[in-house]
Amino acid sequence: PPATVFPQPSRLIAIGDLHGDLVKSKQALRLAGLIDPDDRWSGGSATVVQVGDIFDRGGDEIKLLYFFEKLKREAAKTGGLVITMNGNHEIMNVDGDFRYVSREGLEEFKNWAMWQCVGNVMKKMCSGVDENRVIKDLFDGVPCEFRNIRPELLTGVRARVAAMRPNGLIANRFLSNNQTVVVVGDSVFAHGGLLQKHVSYGLEHVNKDVRDWIRGTKEKVANQLVRGRNSIVWLRNFSNELAKDCDCSMLEHVLETIPGVKRMIMGHTIQSGGINAICGNR
Repeated sequence: PPATVFPQPSRLIAIGDLHGDLVKSKQALRLAGLIDPDDRWSGGSATVVQVGDIFDRGGDEIKLLYFFEKLKREAAKTGGLVITMNGNHEIMNVDGDFRYVSREGLEEFKNWAMWQCVGNVMKKMCSGVDENRVIKDLFDGVPCEFRNIRPELLTGVRARVAAMRPNGLIANRFLSNNQTVVVVGDSVFAHGGLLQKHVSYGLEHVNKDVRDWIRGTKEKVANQLVRGRNSIVWLRNFSNELAKDCDCSMLEHVLETIPGVKRMIMGHTIQSGGINAICGNR
């Protein structure tokens, strides 16, 4: 399984919610000097942490997943590291909660499913193909109808369920390799934030529970980890733009219980003033 704790790198960059926007994602990476004009890794030995929410709102979700998978391979060749994390929108999609999915997002999954089925037919026509590499039925167990879903959107919704449910092809390939909490040097990363109860549970334990649930080997994952306003991916206690509304004493207490950690870095909450820090840059 992916590690939870990493050493301090020569350079550390955090990138927040990308929400299905491949163009803006590449702009951000280029602005940070992490990819070249041909979209190849140029960050050398830097470590990048994408703090979750690749999903929803935009229409390039699958493209973004493959793009970050490519960057991970390229970065490794130069001693760099790309870490991807689960945000609340990753969890919502595994849960089948598509409230924030765009029409373009459904279309992308519809096309993905079509090519999966075409590839499956071709594999079945080839002799000597390992049967384990042939999908029995992509839509096995996926309902044929959903309440309040318009007919023209149905195929996209079914494709998304098939791909994103626990042990679904997209969930398994990409999201099961994400982390929910990561420590890099003296910084801890979480999409929404961490409370004392999360640290007490154990950071590696958190990652394992979420990963096993996404892979379908664990039936449930605790709500305190990934659902509700006090969960790791939904928390906003430390994200209010008004410093007086942020609980600095709680933050300090949480940081004190994670060895060697001096600050918490998160995404999730829109910051109209841009990237900022509170509680003495902690």
